[in-house]
Amino acid sequence: MPLAITEIKKFLPGFENELLEEIASHGQIKEVPEGVEILKEGQYVKVIPIVLEGLVKTFTRAEEKELLLYYIGPAQSCIMSFSAGLTNAPSRIFALTEDPSLLLLLPSEKLAKWVKQYPQINELFFQQYNLRYTEMLDTINSLLFDKLDQRLYNYLLEKSKLKGEKILPLRHKHIAGELGTAREVITRVIKRLEQEGKVRQLPEGIEIIQAGD
Repeated sequence: MPLAITEIKKFLPGFENELLEEIASHGQIKEVPEGVEILKEGQYVKVIPIVLEGLVKTFTRAEEKELLLYYIGPAQSCIMSFSAGLTNAPSRIFALTEDPSLLLLLPSEKLAKWVKQYPQINELFFQQYNLRYTEMLDTINSLLFDKLDQRLYNYLLEKSKLKGEKILPLRHKHIAGELGTAREVITRVIKRLEQEGKVRQLPEGIEIIQAGD
């Protein structure tokens, strides 16, 4: 799907015209439906995505369980893909579109050259490193110090913020997979959160109730 330089600049306003011309010549715009796995563990990374619209989930799998790593929103990229692409190493993660998404795909062999030529590319991925490092510290602190009910409520709040929805059509099994626990545990904790007036379970999903609602 071709995209004019003026259109790319709307999503990446900090990029200079010379870089935008390179991206327009060598990059690719792709519309991806919800629920499509765009990267698998062990796969060599040939293109590195920048999310223009939508939401992408990155996760790892072990013993048939999934563990959420982070979400990639608009004007963000996948730092794990960036690292694997530059070093020609296999991916250590999976990536899946959480919502219908518009992705800008940058060829990894060109990106290795662009990071040396254009400061804006370095700034973008430095920001991604900083963002993911901060998220990792928050996750470690949550695992060490927060009870599961607080972790689950924070997870729902963040999910609601990312998707712009107060009612999340989530199954307990899906939540359990992302938080690395069992479905029965999530069912029990959600019931406790509902008793505390923090969520409401509806036929269409889980409604998030915040203070002041």
